Amino acid sequence: MAIGRLLLAVSMAMILLATPARAADESTFTLGMLGDIDSANPFVGYSGAAYEIFQMEYLTLTQYAAADLSVVPGLAESWEESPDQLSWIYNIRPGMVWSDGTPITARDVKYTFDRILNGKQESVNYYAYTESITSVEVVDNLTVRMNVKQPSPIMRSLYVYILPEHVWQDIDKKAVKTFTNEGTPSAPIVGSGPYLMVERRPGQFIRFVANPHYFRGEPKVSEVIWRIYNNADSLGLALERGEIDAATDLTAPVWESLRDVPGITAVASTNTYFNHVAFNTGAALVDGTPIGDGNPLLTDPRIRRALSLAIDRQEMVDRVLQGLGEPGSTIIPPMYGDLHLQASDQTAYDPARAAQLLDEAGYRLGPDGIRVDGQGNRLSFRMYGRADSDTDSTSILEFLKEYFNDIGVELTTSMVSTDAIISKYGEGNYDLYEWGWGVEPDPNYMLSAMTCANRSYKDGDAIYSTLSDSFYCNPAYDALWQEQSAQTDPARRAQIVQQMQQMLIDDMPYLVLFYPYQLTAYRSDRFGGFVPQPADNGALLFQYGTWSWDSIAPVTDNASISQGEGSSTAESAVAGAPEGQSTSIPVVLFAALAGGAVIIVVLVVLLIRQRRHALVDGRE
Repeated sequence: MAIGRLLLAVSMAMILLATPARAADESTFTLGMLGDIDSANPFVGYSGAAYEIFQMEYLTLTQYAAADLSVVPGLAESWEESPDQLSWIYNIRPGMVWSDGTPITARDVKYTFDRILNGKQESVNYYAYTESITSVEVVDNLTVRMNVKQPSPIMRSLYVYILPEHVWQDIDKKAVKTFTNEGTPSAPIVGSGPYLMVERRPGQFIRFVANPHYFRGEPKVSEVIWRIYNNADSLGLALERGEIDAATDLTAPVWESLRDVPGITAVASTNTYFNHVAFNTGAALVDGTPIGDGNPLLTDPRIRRALSLAIDRQEMVDRVLQGLGEPGSTIIPPMYGDLHLQASDQTAYDPARAAQLLDEAGYRLGPDGIRVDGQGNRLSFRMYGRADSDTDSTSILEFLKEYFNDIGVELTTSMVSTDAIISKYGEGNYDLYEWGWGVEPDPNYMLSAMTCANRSYKDGDAIYSTLSDSFYCNPAYDALWQEQSAQTDPARRAQIVQQMQQMLIDDMPYLVLFYPYQLTAYRSDRFGGFVPQPADNGALLFQYGTWSWDSIAPVTDNASISQGEGSSTAESAVAGAPEGQSTSIPVVLFAALAGGAVIIVVLVVLLIRQRRHALVDGRE
């Protein structure tokens, strides 16, 4: 055990050699995390970490409130739907400027939306928001009108990052696919959010500085550093030793190990996230042209349903998450109570029924214990896991191998980077893989990932992924998606959304495994002001908005932290365990840890050539 801890310390020391030194004062906040971003370009990046950067740098017209996820003003101070429900007016806050001092105007809004409406790559992340928009007009310097083809509830919550026209107009539709959008110390990103990127070393760190022109006031922390770690153990050790100020992406064992460490507050928050297994249901381009090398047996929904029934989701929660989560069933998490479809018996653990389904489909056990049909087709599939996952992807795949083997299905597993998975799914070169989604308060975006329009597309000789990672295509589902996106009655819309979830359970393009809690820990002896979203035990970081980034401050400044929208003191922001979890999470006093640091210096010199590199920059 002592040797293992020492090796972790060595690993951390090597990372520190390639990352910015911690500031001597308390104006730098360092966040440790697993895995790098795929891209800092809002038209290219797909990962959750990338989206966090987008919202740190660019405002949206409206935002989701910290307290209850209701829609509140953002870049627009007010908005109004026309009496005929076919246009919307957005009034931009007066006096706002980009970080370089250029005024923010209605032209920036029109430019951003026009680029999405007229571009292919630009529309990938934003199609779900803009599909009903027909045109965008500048009424005056601070007023934008958007015309829509039908009434749309999504127009109140357009999660589209408004970009500065004077910067992006020089990046054409061809260049945008490879544009990194990474700032430098001499040329920071031009943005409107609380922080701006000034430096990035892929797989090592990302550095941000506070935006002095931010409309809520310059943040109290002048610099933020994201430090990338290869594994959760080294991430937890870094927090314990004080080399970082907070850690997200924690696994359950590491989070548990931090709960009683002096000076650290560990928080298990309800989450908008789900882990899933995606099936290759028949990879094809958006025009229907087949692509990839997926096993055609998985196009049969009976096989996919049988595999779902073979999984003991509660056991996975208990053993993979150590109870820090809930069994999964559908793509809208239970925290969205009015929209979430209650668990179906089709996602219950029933291996006998699973075996029966495979028997009925014509697959009998072969001499090696693996099922085979009359033509000799074996139920043997390739599955990929994420080597840089914040959940224990390796353990997940091991459980699935065991569950599937129990019903006569063979699983050959490989661990690869998230970048590699994105490449494989975009081109259809997989059978199954494990990943996850964070789901917005409005269900439209998440539901759109299952539409035919979000399959991959080809540009020249290259194939590009969009939101669909299962290639599910069902015209009946698409019709319901269109219907809910135009339904302004919340109760009726919720019925449609639940009907769509049931359709996905019936067809099973995804196996939703579980809803993990967000496991975060931070140095409460150094920083406070974290704001949970929602207020009742919500996430402290990686939110729908920048409420914590707006409010985090050194503990010496806690008394001056604003109590306005989305603000709280450190004490009131600390969330307890979700309902049904027996543990409580104390706010503890700090006792400095100092030993064990000197010996690693020599070992670093000896082992420097053996350092494992984290993810390189790439398109997910």
